Amino acid sequence: MHGAVAAPAQLPAICLENAKGHDMAAMAAAPAEGDEGHRAMAATMDAMHSDMAAGMTATDIDVAFVCGMIPHHQGAIDMARVELQYGKDEWARAMAQKVIDAQEQEIVDMLKWLEGK
Repeated sequence: MHGAVAAPAQLPAICLENAKGHDMAAMAAAPAEGDEGHRAMAATMDAMHSDMAAGMTATDIDVAFVCGMIPHHQGAIDMARVELQYGKDEWARAMAQKVIDAQEQEIVDMLKWLEGK
């Protein structure tokens, strides 16, 4: 797949049931709709996307990848924390904790790798 951009993952219909007609970028930028949990989840996206874009400006492609992945992982951690704060489903809450545990360690690993560059 050299030189190609991968297609986004295909989401199940349940994930998209309320997406039709919504401008997702605008919702993330100014989440006026929804409850407090949805607004908090959308707010995590702004920081993640701007930080990812900044990180990927590194000249070295490997460094750019890692620098982009750090805020991506932090965004996942932030989203997981929102789930722990507002979510009620035990499976989803357990998954959120797994995301936090795994991705915090991966951030440590990436930062350590960057120190050696």
